[in-house]
Amino acid sequence: MTREERMDAGASFENHDLEELTTRLKGVLDIKDRKYGIPAKTYPKCFVGSEAVAQLIKEGIAIDEEDAVRIGNMMLRAGVFHHVLDEHPFKNENLFYRFLSDEDHGTVARKPDGSAVSWADFIVPLSSTEEKTLTFQPDIPERDPNLASFEQVDLEACGVSPLDEHNTQFLDLLHPKEWVDPKAKPSYNLVVIGAGAGGLVSAAGAAGVGARVALIEAHLLGGDCLTVGCVPSKAMLRCAKAAAAVRNAAEFGVNVSGNVSVDFGYVMERMRRLRASIAPVDSAQRYSEKLGVDVFIGKGRFTGKNTIEVNGQTLNFAKAVVATGGTAAVPNIPGLKQAPYLTNASIFNLTELPARMGVIGAGPIGLELAQAFQRFGSQVTVFSRSDKILPKEDPDAAKIVENSLRSDGVTFAYNINYKGVESRGGKAPVSMVIEDDQGERTLEFDALLVATGRKPTVRGLGLEDAGIEYDERLGVKVNDRMQTTNPDVYAVGDVASRYQFTHMSDFGARLVIRNALFFGRDKFSNFIIPWATYTDPEVAHVGLYEKDLEEQNIAFATFTREFSDVDRGIVDGETEGFVKIHVKKGTDQILGATIVGSHAGDMISEITVAMQAGMGLGQLANVIHPYPTAAEAIRQCGDAYNRSRLTPTVKAIFRRLMTLKR
Repeated sequence: MTREERMDAGASFENHDLEELTTRLKGVLDIKDRKYGIPAKTYPKCFVGSEAVAQLIKEGIAIDEEDAVRIGNMMLRAGVFHHVLDEHPFKNENLFYRFLSDEDHGTVARKPDGSAVSWADFIVPLSSTEEKTLTFQPDIPERDPNLASFEQVDLEACGVSPLDEHNTQFLDLLHPKEWVDPKAKPSYNLVVIGAGAGGLVSAAGAAGVGARVALIEAHLLGGDCLTVGCVPSKAMLRCAKAAAAVRNAAEFGVNVSGNVSVDFGYVMERMRRLRASIAPVDSAQRYSEKLGVDVFIGKGRFTGKNTIEVNGQTLNFAKAVVATGGTAAVPNIPGLKQAPYLTNASIFNLTELPARMGVIGAGPIGLELAQAFQRFGSQVTVFSRSDKILPKEDPDAAKIVENSLRSDGVTFAYNINYKGVESRGGKAPVSMVIEDDQGERTLEFDALLVATGRKPTVRGLGLEDAGIEYDERLGVKVNDRMQTTNPDVYAVGDVASRYQFTHMSDFGARLVIRNALFFGRDKFSNFIIPWATYTDPEVAHVGLYEKDLEEQNIAFATFTREFSDVDRGIVDGETEGFVKIHVKKGTDQILGATIVGSHAGDMISEITVAMQAGMGLGQLANVIHPYPTAAEAIRQCGDAYNRSRLTPTVKAIFRRLMTLKR
């Protein structure tokens, strides 16, 4: 059999999954500590190049020595293994190589019996019975983004409570007790500060293409989305929606006897359980052991244009990414900082339902949680300095959301002037003095949620030492390629973007990897960005709003379909809402869209895809949707556009043609 025939028989790298091949090869190679040189130096966990060549042939992976060397170099370039001194490609010689997964990337400290040190070794997890004795206002402060350093033994730095089995599991994954940092490598292709969505995607993506990567996180890996944002909030919103569905069941002929009550303790336990179940994908162990990323748990700080210090070690980098996210912005209201207020970083620590809740702020976070807690049984009042909610959204959409929350029982107070906040010894209840069109009055709450936006985390990072310009309100200054004023440093996510969404951190990180490591020229401004507010009904948007088009003097036409005219909306009893699509005047080019409805967040993707692909609204009329679905409203907007092209002149021509064909 010729070499070509043997290749055709299947013995080649291309016929093997890289992960499977790596596992197979590690299983047959003699990986051990080896000594070389005078005096002898020990190289841990190595294999020999010539032995690997022999095994590749023996296992039928390679055809011959030439093919084995080719495969080995493909694996080396993919970042599977490297020469121990990074001085040689893969050769059929007595050279030492080490799998990236076998390197020291950081690990959990081990007890004498070999098991990993756990948070549960230092605290007594709460039983379900004990949980019920806890106050709804945990005596644990928020994590401080400006903290220069902290001892890992200080649980308060993580801001996680109560310490039940779910939260201890959560902490073991995202902030392991007694984490042992790896020894810093001589240099890194990429160092990432911050392990939220943007930082994790940056690290994983770079490691996946063979880069040597370090990831630094002072608090919890996973960032706000997993820990105090999207994941816990949506788990709670799902329970709140279930409660509302039961209360409104009579509308559908389903009779529920007695009062509908919500077990708030179970709601929060379920949230903690689900959050912990999702956490492994963002865990320190996964990034270190599976992805080959050097994980450092501590406060990272720039000490120069290409150096970062963490826990006493200096990391030298070719490129770096700042992905430190943001924290809740707290308004300057007299007495507020001395009161036991909640933010999105602490509200998920509650174990008891507050009877009365005040919400300062009428944006997405405030409204989502206000509606949820009202449905759980709290009496919620939402305060706004302006005369509306969701001030950045389509006014028609905001009005529908407001009416929905009012129907749930939420109270709104507009045009508020906050005079002060008072509490007794820094504990609930909290009194808030306000002034509005009713005059000055004092309101008392058992819990006060501050939801007035977010601010970027830029302090304490040594950005000045790296030549990186920033603004404490706007964040790190970047160009359209997400590059800072230090050309070797990029920034991504909430610390550098006004689009503070997890999905934008994700795609921003992908852009950064291309630009930082592969000399890309991708631009952030080319992104078509959708977003959603997960109230009931949901509000979703992509592109430009009507007000944006007017401000930019862009001529446009708007096509709207109310769900009261959509069959699925009628039979589901969900007639409040609409699909509204803006197109450039005289064309079907989609400029923006807003959807209000129970599944708006999912539906907006169809319009986003169309905009991304350059598909016009007229073409969406030709997309076949299953009947009956809410998404038919999008097609019907397309039909409306096509009908608009039938001018009186065109209609007259068609009538004449039809007359001639009779």
